[in-house]
Amino acid sequence: MEQIFNKISDRLYSNLKTGEHLTLSLDGENSQFIRVNNAKIRQTGLVNNADLAFDLIYNNRNCQGQITLSGDYDNDYKRAVEELNCLRAEIVQLPEDPFIVLPENTGSSRASKSANGLKTDQTVDSLLPIMAGVDLVGIWSSGRIFSGSSNSAGQKHWFDTETYSLDFSLVNKDHKMVKGTFAGSDWNQSKYEAYIKDAKIKLELMNKKPVKMKPGKYRTWFESKAVSNFLSMFSYQGLSEANIRQGNSAFIKMRNEGKKLSSLFSLNEDFRSGLVPRFNERGEIAPEVLSIIEKGNLANTMVSSRTAKEYKVKSNNASGDEVLRAPQMAIGSLADENVLKKLGTGLFISNLHYLNWSDNIGGRITGLTRYACFWVENGEIVGPIETMRFDDTIYNLFGDKLEAVGDNIKINPEVETYFGRQYGNITCPGMLVKSFELTL
Repeated sequence: MEQIFNKISDRLYSNLKTGEHLTLSLDGENSQFIRVNNAKIRQTGLVNNADLAFDLIYNNRNCQGQITLSGDYDNDYKRAVEELNCLRAEIVQLPEDPFIVLPENTGSSRASKSANGLKTDQTVDSLLPIMAGVDLVGIWSSGRIFSGSSNSAGQKHWFDTETYSLDFSLVNKDHKMVKGTFAGSDWNQSKYEAYIKDAKIKLELMNKKPVKMKPGKYRTWFESKAVSNFLSMFSYQGLSEANIRQGNSAFIKMRNEGKKLSSLFSLNEDFRSGLVPRFNERGEIAPEVLSIIEKGNLANTMVSSRTAKEYKVKSNNASGDEVLRAPQMAIGSLADENVLKKLGTGLFISNLHYLNWSDNIGGRITGLTRYACFWVENGEIVGPIETMRFDDTIYNLFGDKLEAVGDNIKINPEVETYFGRQYGNITCPGMLVKSFELTL
């Protein structure tokens, strides 16, 4: 597919008309999927897919399109020419765009990350035995995902990597659940089995009598997954420079009012793991590491080249939608084995669900507790809590109320497969807060 992408790129660029600028981007996968229900294989299959996106600029106008590639070069090139001609017919009817950024050649790159993962014929025998005795529901996805970017200025990038993930829930007889995601690149059977065993222990705790919580503020430990749920919100009406400039960002107070978060909280955009391509859809290369929050202070926002042109600021080559692509939160000093003792009496939150901004400008997030959330007294788990709605601000959770940060960092992968397997993960530890508000 890399060869087909390069050949199509070269031929299309050589036949562009005067004044035309074109950027092409490719995203695809060679994946194995397995659907599991009640710890049994219900569906399995292989998916090979590649989508080619077009971004045509002509006479200060911009038009986009997309086709799916078949892997047959002659057929794919023919369809690419047809799509380009369709865009040419459309673009002359569009209004001028004052903030168009023309493609540039700032250098090319190629990165290919192989892994010692499970072979397709090994997967079932490796996954199923440890599932015995529980109702496990989940999706396994594995294989290669790849991206390419090229433009008419002569720049080319290619990236591919091999990953896997098992996104699952364990369900007890009362339909209470424990959610988990085991993911990575190189397969480790013993770590996988230990992960499932730990989830089974949590499922046993879910069999205890549920504790009904009253609305109020509670001392709370958030496991890494729950922290990643919060951090995912930073990409939506959050750390985007355009959102801040347009007045619809949760971080406006940090920019305009000098508001700070806790000195215990630092957040970087960090591509050093090699699991996410540094180039965006325009082929622009992001810094390997970019400080976003530095000991509670807003150091940088996500700035695309278009936003940079519109507001006359410097771009850090963020994606067009200015989201975090490889966020990593700094660790603290609280060890896993000391969490319950340090918590004392309060909530142990494994996972959060249905998050949304209830007051975007105020940085207030609402959502539900879900999947293995417990009430703890005197350092001992009493039982699972019934699902509760929460409503609290990032200025509390990551600010005044943040008491300690865990010393064990975990990778929380992106498991979305609706438009294809996705890159990305949120790498973060757990954290302890003095107060977390449950509302109903």
